[in-house]
Amino acid sequence: MDQTVLWVIAIALIAVGVAGTVLPGVPGVMAVFGGMLLAAWIDGFTKITGVTVVVLGVLTALSFAADILGSLLGARRVGASRLALVGAALGTLAAFPFGFLGLLLGPFVGAVIGEFVTQRRLDVAARVGVGTWIGLAVGSLAKIALLFTMLGVFALSYLVD
Repeated sequence: MDQTVLWVIAIALIAVGVAGTVLPGVPGVMAVFGGMLLAAWIDGFTKITGVTVVVLGVLTALSFAADILGSLLGARRVGASRLALVGAALGTLAAFPFGFLGLLLGPFVGAVIGEFVTQRRLDVAARVGVGTWIGLAVGSLAKIALLFTMLGVFALSYLVD
């Protein structure tokens, strides 16, 4: 395949991934990593070295962790039970295929169900759900910061000889 076509694909993956961090149903940080990995491969890993790819991979993994940990920490901050924390984590994981709306509702619903099963009080369960949402927002901001860090690492590695 022509290198120009491969570069277009790499750049498109990165652009779609950046958009996907805020748009529902569009792949996010994983697409950015895929585009960066493809760009490194096209260049024979000369400018984007294997070490840089590992750093980008770690940042990608941290962005996934930010989504899950944000929800868990938000729920824990409002005194969620262990079952609510498990529910928030499972809700986040189950919601990934449903894009932004799923990630917005999954942790909330999981935490509310877990807390309701434990406490049998809807007001307490709802408070835990809201805490989970706040944590998710903080996690999303962390994910966006990690994405921009990835872009910076990639750009510096590619542009600096």
